[in-house]
Amino acid sequence: MLAAIRDNWLRVAAVAAVCLGGWNWWTTRPLMPPPGIGVQASPVQQSLSQPVRFEHEGHRIEALASFDITARVLGVARYTLDRAAQVSPVDLALGWGRMSDSAVLERVEISQSGRFYYWRVREFPIPRREIEASSANMHMIPASEQVKAQLRAVRVGKIVRVRGYLVRVEGRDGWRLVSSLTREDTGAGACEVIWVESVEVQT
Repeated sequence: MLAAIRDNWLRVAAVAAVCLGGWNWWTTRPLMPPPGIGVQASPVQQSLSQPVRFEHEGHRIEALASFDITARVLGVARYTLDRAAQVSPVDLALGWGRMSDSAVLERVEISQSGRFYYWRVREFPIPRREIEASSANMHMIPASEQVKAQLRAVRVGKIVRVRGYLVRVEGRDGWRLVSSLTREDTGAGACEVIWVESVEVQT
């Protein structure tokens, strides 16, 4: 009798695990909107008239410029173990212009690892320089728990608007993370580091 009850509970638990896994996949699966440029505008960056400095999670943060970007989400990477995760638990790979067009992106293989964003093509659907200048990996520093939850819930394929500041971050142990201030660079040091004050999912 006890063995039968145990077996029934195991079957129920197995079915529940499968259903939960299916639900998680369905609600977080990448989306592929119809062809067409989803975001025409480039990110907007403005210099600050006066410096903005504050403390966050035991780190000194200096705002370098205000930043407002609307872009298609090309990748989402969540981090918990590396040093940067103390302030930046999420990286978003973002694309705008023709790097927000499904007709282009279906020919570009995209991945994220170790705080970098990688792309690969067999044949270039658009010029290489346009891919580099119209997409980027961005380290997100949420200004609140609500913003953190919103960033973690973002799905690949969505159009999002992120507003805040490009920043320099310094830890008491000497660790440092400094934002790029141009969309034209590539490689190490080219990522934007954003103090995120608001996130809006537009589609």
